[in-house]
Amino acid sequence: MSTLALVLLKASRLRVAAVGLALLSGAAAGVAGAADATGAAAGGGAPPKVRDLAEMPSELARLASRSLLLDLATAGNRLVAVGSRGHILISDDAGQSWTQTETPTQGLLTGVCFADAQHGIVVGHDEIILASGDGGRTWKRTHFAPQAQQPLLDVWCGAQGRAIAVGAYGVYLVSKDYGASWQERKLDAAAQAADAADSGDEIVGGYHLNAIAADASSRLYVAAEAGHLYRSDDQGETWKALPSPYPGSLFGVLPLKGDAVLAFGLRGNLFKSADAGASWRQVVTGTDAMLDGATTLDDGRIAVVGLSGVVLLSHDGASSFSLLQQNDRKGLAAAREVRNGTLVTVGEAGVKLIKEPNP
Repeated sequence: MSTLALVLLKASRLRVAAVGLALLSGAAAGVAGAADATGAAAGGGAPPKVRDLAEMPSELARLASRSLLLDLATAGNRLVAVGSRGHILISDDAGQSWTQTETPTQGLLTGVCFADAQHGIVVGHDEIILASGDGGRTWKRTHFAPQAQQPLLDVWCGAQGRAIAVGAYGVYLVSKDYGASWQERKLDAAAQAADAADSGDEIVGGYHLNAIAADASSRLYVAAEAGHLYRSDDQGETWKALPSPYPGSLFGVLPLKGDAVLAFGLRGNLFKSADAGASWRQVVTGTDAMLDGATTLDDGRIAVVGLSGVVLLSHDGASSFSLLQQNDRKGLAAAREVRNGTLVTVGEAGVKLIKEPNP
């Protein structure tokens, strides 16, 4: 899987690419199904029903921890990673070893979150959503809408069972029971309408919502295509459009202490706000690689990861960053800290541990 493919799988600036994203995980099944149907027609029988890969249970893979993984979350002391072919992996030893769990899909999984050590939610292509109540050991499909052709790209888990899943064309789903059931909404139409009026854009089905994250007070942020950013001060009930720091797509957002927040995306663009997104300043990164994942470390440092093996590390609250270029140049999609500042990352080559990431 090339770094270009990772870009297309994680998200895309182009609206037309979203359809391809949603169909990608079922492409192999479609080709096989077409061949079967042709054979059946030649033999005079009715063509068999084509079953999408997203509807097929995952298969255990010996090298699952080395395959494409797109997101990573913590469930208590457990790590949970998700990615291609419906793979969900768990680790109880700080990322040293991984166990693949069974899932009801072979579709591409793009986002994962946990409300606590037991309740987790995973999202992916075909608007598939899986929920777990046992720390990620077992998963149940609770939402699936392949006909919509709009992949889900990220998910947030909050208190009292509340969760929000976001994705292409402004898809926005809300749950109040730890992901057991979902209601479809649009991210506050008033916010998007005001955003479009300010930028001169026309909203057609909504912007791609690439990432969602919360700060310590449960204030929510959404990073979207074409530089669009949104904030909710009431756990997603209403949203406001934030001023945009640049016109390119944003693939991640990381709330920091107080009102500070980072937003990042294409060509190494990274921005910091000290006032909850009311204003932004650009932070020099020293790279033009796409940035798509970030985390805070226990000692106050901040790590941002991206394509081409980029790891950015800040010791001063994101005022500046040092570039730790990984020699393998494999794209990274998400990171979490484990023991003694070690980063567990996931991406193009699966799981990678970066020990004591000091510049």
